[in-house]
Parts: sequence; structure tokens; C-alpha cells
Amino acid sequence: MSRRANVRNFSVYSALNKAPWSWPVPEEAKQLKNPLHPTAPALKSAREVYVDKCAHCHGDTGKGDGRDASRYDPAPMDFSDAKRMRQATDGELFYKISEGKKPMPVFKNKLTEDQRWELVLLIRSFAQPVSPATNNTVK
Repeated sequence: MSRRANVRNFSVYSALNKAPWSWPVPEEAKQLKNPLHPTAPALKSAREVYVDKCAHCHGDTGKGDGRDASRYDPAPMDFSDAKRMRQATDGELFYKISEGKKPMPVFKNKLTEDQRWELVLLIRSFAQPVSPATNNTVK
């Protein structure tokens, strides 16, 4: 069965059963703390991985508006939604990146642990307000 057919079948199943799509995360995973700090090198490294592995669905700025986003149900998460991002722990984000759940791919065997923690730092940065000092443009 094709990926599209799987997504369609899941959507039909969810609609018929009025079951919301959920992604449970084990409590012990939610409690994990990010061992890395948001340094410039860590964010630069994460950006390279994000552009290659994540942006086509989650979008360049994490809004869930990547070129392939419309192909998926549920839609890719909007990492710029500050309220939603405050509700997710670092451990929860790390777990979801690592373990995946269709249509989200599994990355635990494709990315190192540090790369996955760096992605947590980067996607958190999408929900941060842009300060006026960093938003200046040369006229």
C-alpha cells in the first residue's frame, strides 16, 4: 500500500471514529532534559540538519508550511506556536524526533543523539519572539 493510501486510510478511519490523532509520549521520555545549550555552533549545526530532513514538511521557519506539508494528515506541527511549544517538554520533542510516528519519520538511526538534541534547540527557537535588535534591516 502506498504512503498516500496509508495517510488517506488513516484520515478516513479518524473521521469515521471521530478519534483525534494523538501521539502519546512515555512519562520517562517527557522528563528528559536537553544536555545541550543553545550556542551559535549548535544552532548552526541543527539548521543544516533541519533544512535537509525537516523543512520540506515543517517549513523554513517551522510554521508547518513546508512544500510537502499539504500531503500529510495530520499536518506537520507549527513550531512557531509559542503556546503549544511551551506545553511540550524537551524530552517530548526529542522522543518524537527520535521515534517518529507516521507520517513523521524515525530519526534515531539516522541522526546522532546530539543532532536530535540540537534540533530540539532549533525548533524551540522558532517560537521565540524576534528582538528588534536582530530584526534591523539596512536601508
